[in-house]
Amino acid sequence: MSSALIPTYARADLAFERGEGAWLVTVGGERYLDFGAGIAVASLGYGHPHLVGALKAQADKLWHTSNLYQIPEGERLARRLVDATFADMAFFTNSGAEALEFAVKTARKYHAVDGHPERFHVVTFEGAFHGRTIAMVAAGGNPKYYEGFGPKAPGFDQVPFNDIAAVRAAIGPQTGAVLIEPIQGEGGIREADPAFLKALRALCDECGLLLIYDEVQTGVGRTGRFFAYEHYGVAPDILAFAKGIGGGFPLGGCLATKEAARGMTAGTHGTTYGGNPLAMAVGNAVLDVILAPGFLEEVARKGLLLRQRLAQLRDAHPAIVKGVRGQGLMVGVETHLPPADFVAAARREHLLSVPAGDNVTRLLPPLTATDEELAEGVHRLERACVALEAARAKGAAS
Repeated sequence: MSSALIPTYARADLAFERGEGAWLVTVGGERYLDFGAGIAVASLGYGHPHLVGALKAQADKLWHTSNLYQIPEGERLARRLVDATFADMAFFTNSGAEALEFAVKTARKYHAVDGHPERFHVVTFEGAFHGRTIAMVAAGGNPKYYEGFGPKAPGFDQVPFNDIAAVRAAIGPQTGAVLIEPIQGEGGIREADPAFLKALRALCDECGLLLIYDEVQTGVGRTGRFFAYEHYGVAPDILAFAKGIGGGFPLGGCLATKEAARGMTAGTHGTTYGGNPLAMAVGNAVLDVILAPGFLEEVARKGLLLRQRLAQLRDAHPAIVKGVRGQGLMVGVETHLPPADFVAAARREHLLSVPAGDNVTRLLPPLTATDEELAEGVHRLERACVALEAARAKGAAS
């Protein structure tokens, strides 16, 4: 029987029944080591007892009210996020794209309340990915995501990544903000240069622009810091997050300084599900683990261990692996073949990974993965490299 789903996904021929830590188990009982984590979503792996307990406890009490009423767990989660970051205020959403829509609206409203509604343009960067809404595909600038959906949404001016001169040249009387991923995820684990981010912060201050970080993928411990901006010592005015904050439960949000958010008053924005009691209980449970003493330091240590093992893989298989990049447990393996082929070869070894741009495969294991599981993942990549080399040699011989 044909599927009743609209075919917008090229799904692998795999279906999973349950998860256990860093492992997924198919309906047929096969075990896969998951170095994709639902594209950096399952931050604490599968079946984490503290998350499961918090979800069940809240489900027995109250799933949803609405934002017409106070939500105490949301107040608590907001306070914890604010206390741990640059921000003064928080707003909760259901997804990363929705969080980024809120971030852009916040920046536009900031200038509008000052009497400059014309300052709605946002400078963005080549290789970026900010989601799939009409506005966010325009912000990302990749034609494969916006072609066929009508005119490209106005107000987004793209420039090369890590090029401060290009940013300065793009700024005009309509510019109100700059939006950047500190580490581009889908773009290929491409890191912003620290000097570039410092210069970008200074340029925004000079020109009266708001600096927005997209930390949907990098945030909530993924890079070995709570948020990736901490690696650079360069704080934004607004920060969008999602993915890891819910540990698999749909949850996102925005952090902002009080100054940046001053235009977002009652009635300017809203969401039906964002910040509901069930999501807030899970978000707080995630923070219980992520912000526990020593947890983030362990992520950083494990990330270094993983990159060291991958560097050895590169040295052993230079015809397949070109380089290794990333921070914490957000790691990219650059290959000499299309990432889809490398991902497929790894999947045949029962290791899950995620393709990206720039000929890079993303490795995004749960932050709770053990040293032994990280070593096993690299071992499976080793087998994938051997298989790819054998297939290449066979093709050359024929």
